[in-house]
Amino acid sequence: MLYALSAPKTCISCPRGPPFPQKRQVSTRLCVHASLPADNGGFKVEYTPWLIVGLGNPGIKYHGTRHNVGFEMIDHIAQAQRIAMNTIQSKALIGIGSIGEVPILLAKPQAYMNFSGESVGPLAAHYQVPLRHILIYDEMSLMNGVLRLQPKGGHGHHNGLKSVMNHLDGCREFPRLCIGIGNPPGKMDMKAYLLQKFSPIEQEQIDAALEQGVEAVRTLVLNGFDQNISRFNMGQKYKYHAV
Repeated sequence: MLYALSAPKTCISCPRGPPFPQKRQVSTRLCVHASLPADNGGFKVEYTPWLIVGLGNPGIKYHGTRHNVGFEMIDHIAQAQRIAMNTIQSKALIGIGSIGEVPILLAKPQAYMNFSGESVGPLAAHYQVPLRHILIYDEMSLMNGVLRLQPKGGHGHHNGLKSVMNHLDGCREFPRLCIGIGNPPGKMDMKAYLLQKFSPIEQEQIDAALEQGVEAVRTLVLNGFDQNISRFNMGQKYKYHAV
């Protein structure tokens, strides 16, 4: 999911070039400026920052598995927007940048999936951003490579999402980008399926979905849930249907 917070005492500054060339330690404040010319010739802050969180498990063992597509989406957004993921804070790897003029904070929780809320909750509280964020996670109810953007919803028995909601006082009214990974074949154990890597054909579908997801996130951050998002969801729903 993506999570956006704003605070009177907090500003977020987003460089236009590649941000943060060096490794950084945990900071006590996040300062990101997104400004437009004001009528009086000065500048006024126009944009509320977004906290965008991808769910997954840390470590090489889980890299490329079905349960880690949330991490992969964050990596694609970071690469597309030239954001360096180089700071550890609240048990999460984070990076600061922007989409257009809108400041964003990307995060990959480094606690395991079932404890994702231990990162999201403190980050949301620390930066005091309004509850308007995006959480990105895998969804077995969708076919592999199919995406869906929703303005709100339940946890659907997804343990990572459940943990996040618990650490946001049960709040469910935040956007989420679901990435379809399909259902386990036959009687295959669900946990084994989630920790399995994609087949070559499945990986091609996921790679295409990640590129489409970056554009969907850009549209959502810049324009909200408009008609473009509705068309996106409709196109994703029928993407594998022959016409």
